[in-house]
Amino acid sequence: MTEESGERTFVPRVMEPDIFVVMGVSGSGKSTVASQLATRLGLEFIEGDELHSAENVARMAAGVPLTDADREGWLKVLANRIREARLAGRGLVLSCSALKRSYRDVLRQGSPAVRFVYLHGERALLAERMAQRAGHYMPATLLDSQLATLEAPDASENALAFNITTPPDVIAAAVAMTVSHRTE
Repeated sequence: MTEESGERTFVPRVMEPDIFVVMGVSGSGKSTVASQLATRLGLEFIEGDELHSAENVARMAAGVPLTDADREGWLKVLANRIREARLAGRGLVLSCSALKRSYRDVLRQGSPAVRFVYLHGERALLAERMAQRAGHYMPATLLDSQLATLEAPDASENALAFNITTPPDVIAAAVAMTVSHRTE
C-alpha cells in the first residue's frame, strides 16, 4: 500500500532458476548424481572437472594436490557458468568438489541462491570407488589430501547432505523433490 493513495502496488516476485552444485571428494559420485539430477529436472549438466586447466589436470595426474591458488581460476570459471545460467533464467546442475567454504563462496558469486548437494562417506568406500574407475586423471593417492582439505557445509550454506551408500538415483530423486515442494 502506498501512503499517499492507499492503493496496493503489485511487485512481481522473480524466481531464481534452480542451480545445484553436487559436491564432495573424489569417488563420492558427484558426476553420477549430478547427471541423474539434471536429467530428472531437465536442466543442463556441467562436469566441473572438464573445466580444469591443463596445468591443474597435469598436477593432479602426477599426484600433486591442488592449492587454493591452483583452484582459484577454475572456481571463477565455474562461478561464471553459474552466473550465465542465472542471468539467462536457466537452471543448472554442476559437479564440483567445492571442498572448502571459501570455494563455495566463490561459486555463490555466480548465484547467491545456489544449492549444494554434499555427498560424503567413509574413506574406505571412497578409496574403493576410486580404485575401480578407469580413465580418470585423479589418482587415489590424492584422496587423503582432499579429505584433509574438506570443510563440510554447515547449516547456513543451503546444503543437502547424503551418505554415498544411498543409491545415486535415490539421492537425485530426493533432491528433485526439494524443487517441486519448495514454497514459492
